[in-house]
Amino acid sequence: MIGTDNYLHAYVDRRMKYIVDEWDLSTHTDLSDFVVRLYGLEQEIPRLKAFEHSAADKLTELENRAAKLKGRM
Repeated sequence: MIGTDNYLHAYVDRRMKYIVDEWDLSTHTDLSDFVVRLYGLEQEIPRLKAFEHSAADKLTELENRAAKLKGRM
């Protein structure tokens, strides 16, 4: 039975990259990169909220101007 175990371990070792790809498994590197990317996204949230408010204010202003122009025609 020891020979079978060694054979299976060697097979898995040789094919590990393909197994990870085929089963779409995450690796330690993937997870550490994910944490860094998540932190970066969290840092962008306040800036994006400020942009959203600014864009909404500008859109309201444009809608008001468009309504005035329609009233003149």
